Amino acid sequence: MTVDELTRPTSRKVLGTETLLVLGLSLGQSAVYAVVSIIAKLTADGGLSKQTAALNTSQSARPWLDLAYQLLGIVFALLPVLLAVHLLARDPGDPVRTLGVDLRRPGADLARGAGLAALIGLPGLALFWTAAQLGVNAKLVPAGLPDVWWAVPVLILAAAQNAVLEEVIVVGYLVTRLRQMQWRLGAIIAASALLRASYHLYQGFGAFVGNAVMGVVFSLFYLRTRRVMPLVVAHTLLDVVAFVGYTLVPRDWLSWL
Repeated sequence: MTVDELTRPTSRKVLGTETLLVLGLSLGQSAVYAVVSIIAKLTADGGLSKQTAALNTSQSARPWLDLAYQLLGIVFALLPVLLAVHLLARDPGDPVRTLGVDLRRPGADLARGAGLAALIGLPGLALFWTAAQLGVNAKLVPAGLPDVWWAVPVLILAAAQNAVLEEVIVVGYLVTRLRQMQWRLGAIIAASALLRASYHLYQGFGAFVGNAVMGVVFSLFYLRTRRVMPLVVAHTLLDVVAFVGYTLVPRDWLSWL
């Protein structure tokens, strides 16, 4: 093999195969399971509105073992992120700058992230309430951990893990690869948004629509700024409020879920 063969740009076919493999090991796989899950809920007795979508559930009746399972799940869920970063380091190179996940602008990233969280979160609550009233969402249980000292810290870690996994893979990595494959801008935004929506489909059709809108906003933001970090901040804040809020707020306040 010659030096020229080693240094020539990666072909679109190879990039396409790589992208499918990364998605197949991560959120693309989640999307397939979500489709099967929504079919199961739609065909169950009582229909979709009578079914439950539970997140962050207990894995063992023994607290120390449950904690071990929770932490292992968080760590191993981040391996596809490391794979994506490794692949971006090979082509196009400098993944930290490509993804915009450095700490050069912490204040701006936090401010933008908080703004995005407010922009998405408040209308999202209204959409979720509407979907619940229409019966097009399953009953959502954002956190099902027992009353133990480590529940809230684990939920915060889970929120951060979700944010890093989704924003790096679905926005930073996927948008970068599709641009390298010379997809049209509209198709890139649609692909990222539909992928995000599809792996939330197990929650119902309201969640699908809400996450599709979120996907469009986040993709446009990344294309404009080239920074994933504010998206990670926004997503973490949204999930912390959902997970920890559900744990701490009295259940009768959340009956609309």
